[in-house]
Amino acid sequence: MKSSLLLLLCCAFSEALTLAQVDKAPATLTPAKKFVTDQTSSIPSVSPAPSTNATTPVPSTNATTPVPSTNATTPVPSTNATTKAAPSTNATTPVPSTNTTTTPTSPPSPPKPTPPANLSVGNYSLMKDKVVCLMAQMALQIRLMTPKANGTFVVQPNKTKAIGECQENKANLTLVFQEGFITFMFNKSLAENKVYVDALSFVLSYPFSTANGQYAASNKSMRSFAAKIGHSYSCKSESLYMGNGLYLDVKQDRMQAFNLTKSNGFGITDPCAADQPDYRVAIGVGVTLLVLIVVVVVVYLLGRKRRTDGYQSL
Repeated sequence: MKSSLLLLLCCAFSEALTLAQVDKAPATLTPAKKFVTDQTSSIPSVSPAPSTNATTPVPSTNATTPVPSTNATTPVPSTNATTKAAPSTNATTPVPSTNTTTTPTSPPSPPKPTPPANLSVGNYSLMKDKVVCLMAQMALQIRLMTPKANGTFVVQPNKTKAIGECQENKANLTLVFQEGFITFMFNKSLAENKVYVDALSFVLSYPFSTANGQYAASNKSMRSFAAKIGHSYSCKSESLYMGNGLYLDVKQDRMQAFNLTKSNGFGITDPCAADQPDYRVAIGVGVTLLVLIVVVVVVYLLGRKRRTDGYQSL
């Protein structure tokens, strides 16, 4: 009985010792982590599901190659930004810049003066109540004489129209042409028994030399082309200074305002001072000859008297 009990106790003790050794074995062996690592290194070909999910999880895959990152590398906006380089290319060679570069190189050429026309006499007239009240025959030209520009504009009668009106003691004659007009204002003075031009003006748009511009002149305090009432004024050539280097040249002139003849013709001609005959030279020559004759006669008489005084009576 005691021996069997001892045997049981020994068996139980040995069993407990064995269990104790089994429990302590894991503590003395290689740690589980290292063991697991060795196992994984030897069993990676099996590619268990947990390890595969850990190495290439769906979130990590999206993180490595996410759609936003791909868009960031080649985003649509950046592509548009690169393709928008076309405006810069256009900016280098835009159509306006091309036009601006070519426009100054070929500016429109300024109008040049027309070739000088021959100075010709024109016939101009005005009527009142179907009766001629003013007549003028003259050749006209406007000259510019300045340091900057010089030139001459000739009024062409075949391209000129006469307009105006006659009143009791006033009349105006305006000659209109494409480049401008010239106006003569006539005044009838009963106190002086004369008709004369007391105002003259013109406007001209014409390129003298290489300069372009508008030219205007006016003189309202003048006394020109004077003639008796019922007479006509005539002059071969005269020039009227209008200021600012402008001259009005009137040539082969004959004009009359008021009291024309019954046949609508000019009256007696009153020539200008330049056309009137100058008798001063003739008078001077005559006076000189008369003085010489008197001197010769006096010398002759004195010489004859001396001769008579030299002889004695017998």
